[in-house]
Amino acid sequence: MIQAANPSQEGNLSSSALERDARQIHDDKPVSAGSIAIGVIIGRMGEFFDFFVYGLASVLVFPRLVFSFAPDPVTATLYSFAVFSLAFLARPVGSLIFMWIDSQYGRGTKLTIALFLLGGSTASIAFLPGYEQIGWWSPALLALFRLGQGCALGGAWDGLASLLALNAPPNRRGFYAMIPQLGAPFGFALASLLFGYFVVNLSDADFLSWGWRYPFFVAFAINVVALFARLRIVASREFGSALERNELAPRPVTEVLRVHGTDVLLGAFVPLASFAMFHLVTIFPLSWVTLFGGQSAGSFLFVQVIGALVGLITVIVSGLLADRIGRRRQLLIGAIIIAIFSFSAPFLLEAGGKGQDAFIIIGFGILGLSFGQASGAVSSRFTQTYRYTGAALTSDLSWLIGAGFAPLVALGLASQLGIIFIGGYLISGAICTILALLLTRVMDSTTEPGGRS
Repeated sequence: MIQAANPSQEGNLSSSALERDARQIHDDKPVSAGSIAIGVIIGRMGEFFDFFVYGLASVLVFPRLVFSFAPDPVTATLYSFAVFSLAFLARPVGSLIFMWIDSQYGRGTKLTIALFLLGGSTASIAFLPGYEQIGWWSPALLALFRLGQGCALGGAWDGLASLLALNAPPNRRGFYAMIPQLGAPFGFALASLLFGYFVVNLSDADFLSWGWRYPFFVAFAINVVALFARLRIVASREFGSALERNELAPRPVTEVLRVHGTDVLLGAFVPLASFAMFHLVTIFPLSWVTLFGGQSAGSFLFVQVIGALVGLITVIVSGLLADRIGRRRQLLIGAIIIAIFSFSAPFLLEAGGKGQDAFIIIGFGILGLSFGQASGAVSSRFTQTYRYTGAALTSDLSWLIGAGFAPLVALGLASQLGIIFIGGYLISGAICTILALLLTRVMDSTTEPGGRS
């Protein structure tokens, strides 16, 4: 049975009796901003690791194992990328389902179910037989597990990034906003290292038979660690206080759209340049190198690890820069740099191994500057009561529009019309971000003196 702290709060708190008991136990042990930051990074790293393990396998494994019936490798990879996109379609549905679980049974229950679904879906892929063994059941099961990943990722939205932002000093908001984004380069680097190790050290037959499966097992273990790191903060006094103030409590989606519908729509387009570029420097270039050459997949994966480390540094730089010039201006500069990069990106990918290496390292550096503030841009537009649900919905839409179909569209355009068209895809995302930022500036100038950060 769910009990509220008092009758007047019943229906407003997203907290079970067990969670409130846990907060009483931790009442004399306040959680510092540093502990919250570590929990946020571990949680995001686990989520991104799961998704990148799948993304890398969608290039290196599934076209040959699951879609071996395709007439050629390019078509097989396009099929694989189509299944890759399913998670981004399932994510908003998962958000709705798990917000109901959150409101009925508490944030801890929601996170436990979501992360076990995420880890379980990822680990299940490790046991997947190929098309040659079970026929059409192989792509059907892959699609089912991918939908499970997407649904779980919607449920993994925990509000900890918002809790971190609530603890941010006024002059450090940009720095605090970039902390959750550090999980992406960490997760990608770890996934690339694992796949790179097996690709380089195993024969092709052994890798395709069993080597590729190990990163999926690791993903489940990382999710267990991430779960405990996040539950510790959910059970903290600070988190409970934020819930009681309705700052991290879920609200009905219809109510959020009625109050903040315009913010949801504009917020979905603000990080579009960053999210469009996200998979164009992580998943797509590996498919291009694998299909059209330039260097081996193993060596390219290690170059991508270097790129992720460069991106890690520029994510941190983005926080320092945003505190000096403002988050909106930082995002605007990032979108302009991405637009400029879009003109050279196709030529770098076509320039052989050195050009591809430059594409990855420069691309990750630019991505970090923009991606570092993408999360803060989404959540900062909502009043405290609607921040949790509004940020979740906006993030789901941003990833769906900006990143969900990026590998599929980029490879389809590049293989059918020429590599030059990925530049057009990138610049379209940059234009959407610039227009959304200009519109938000106009709106803020007419509603709030000085606007929002």
